[in-house]
Amino acid sequence: MSAELITKFYEAFSRRDAEGMVALYADDVVFSDPVFKDLRGVEAKNMWRMLCERGRDLKVTFRDVTDTTAHWDADYTFTATKKFVHNSIDAHFVFREGKIVQHTDVFDLYKWSSQALGLPGKLLGWSSFMQNTIRGKGRAGLAAWSKEHPDAR
Repeated sequence: MSAELITKFYEAFSRRDAEGMVALYADDVVFSDPVFKDLRGVEAKNMWRMLCERGRDLKVTFRDVTDTTAHWDADYTFTATKKFVHNSIDAHFVFREGKIVQHTDVFDLYKWSSQALGLPGKLLGWSSFMQNTIRGKGRAGLAAWSKEHPDAR
């Protein structure tokens, strides 16, 4: 059953159907990846809403789905720099009562920053300073999006 939920999650994502995705999350879900660390509940749900809304050319593919894991790839233009990104992600899930309660995505933040930020990402994307800057901007963007969409719960 868990593999079916993971498949539904990524099928919704491939359609940029954020509401279909977040319907599979428990209210107390915890999401984490190299940019968005420890998002909880509505914050995690709003991250997907924001990414689906902003990802106008987003293409998501997925494979290797098990009861607790999947691999997915995202191809899109990073809005801030207009640079093309191909991100390859391994996802890990924990379930409770038919809902996702923990979702962790793992990817190479240096590789991502090299693509998304161009030369600054290639030169400094490995550094904790640059990675923390990326995290800070991600959090600020999510907070701004959530403020603009107060009904997103």
